[in-house]
Amino acid sequence: MTMVTRQANFLLPDDVLSELKTSVPKRQQSKVVAEALRKELKRIKLAKVLETSFGAWKGKDHPELKKGPEAFVRGLRTGTRTNRVK
Repeated sequence: MTMVTRQANFLLPDDVLSELKTSVPKRQQSKVVAEALRKELKRIKLAKVLETSFGAWKGKDHPELKKGPEAFVRGLRTGTRTNRVK
């Protein structure tokens, strides 16, 4: 599958550009920059989602977790142990 590419012109700090040119072969530089940008955009998107969804979980909607998640999970595990057929 061929990915459509387009040229973009933007500025990079001199030290970043120098390191890119010395560390990455010329024919792979665009690929490295694209992958780094893709990862950063994904991180930014995740940060926005986390920020907008903050507070969506309400304690009043989940009284079973009032004693904490550890107690809830322990209760689930204990409940299944006592119901097992021996």
